[in-house]
Amino acid sequence: MAHGLVELITYRKIRVMQPDPLFGVAVGRALPYIPVPMTASSTSPVNSARADGRTAAQLRPVRFQNHIAPHATGSTLIEWGNTRVICGVMVEEGVPRWMKEQGVKGGWITAEYSMLPYATLQRKQRDISKGKLDGRSQEIQRLIGRSLRAVIDLEKLGQRTLWVDCDVLQADGGTRTAAITGTYVALSLAVRKLMAAGTLAVNPINQAVAAVSVGMVQERPLLDLCYVEDVAAAVDMNLVMTASGEFVELQGSGEESTFSETQLAALIALGKGGIQDLLALQKAAITQG
Repeated sequence: MAHGLVELITYRKIRVMQPDPLFGVAVGRALPYIPVPMTASSTSPVNSARADGRTAAQLRPVRFQNHIAPHATGSTLIEWGNTRVICGVMVEEGVPRWMKEQGVKGGWITAEYSMLPYATLQRKQRDISKGKLDGRSQEIQRLIGRSLRAVIDLEKLGQRTLWVDCDVLQADGGTRTAAITGTYVALSLAVRKLMAAGTLAVNPINQAVAAVSVGMVQERPLLDLCYVEDVAAAVDMNLVMTASGEFVELQGSGEESTFSETQLAALIALGKGGIQDLLALQKAAITQG
């Protein structure tokens, strides 16, 4: 089902659907639902509704459209609520000079992240017009690269570099978490293609990785903050986790505020539940191909 969509339906179930020719509206035959673990009981106080109707422990709707960039080795468009990011992976024979000089074996993965000028309500100036990469973009692309390298056996790549490009088409909070989650799908599709072509002898991917945001908004722990919630958050945190439940990175800080150990534990618990949902979505998208 090339160019299909994988969608989170009612926030708790997955189905795979065919897109219509106009892109973005899922029509046609739906595959059987794949259950996704609940992150909180329906009677929990954490489930009181938010502005967009979600409970505190629910993700925004998430879907993938694979092969969105036909010239990339692997690609997907991840739509996460109103945040949309194109994630592409391309292969280049050879490794960075520093690896050669230091005699480091294997390959490398490097990432670039960019928010397009029309991704936000006010036009964002392109980095190239400023003559340098802004600090936020540099931080995010380094995070994306670290997240992928944490789940890849670089020696199995051989002497080649995988270039990851994440371009934000629309931003409504969580662009870095969407980029990481989508890039894993694009990377998996790229590896599958390289193995089919005989370029790679074995699969270098050890396990899946996904990322999600959490935060304290009006003293409530919330999963997957949209922009309105993000700017109002007293505490903002991003979790990057593997399928085995290990952390790749935790990024958290108080915004003119502090947070307790109990609040931290609540945020991490919410994040873990969201990661499980995302891992199931990724698996469905990769299986769909």
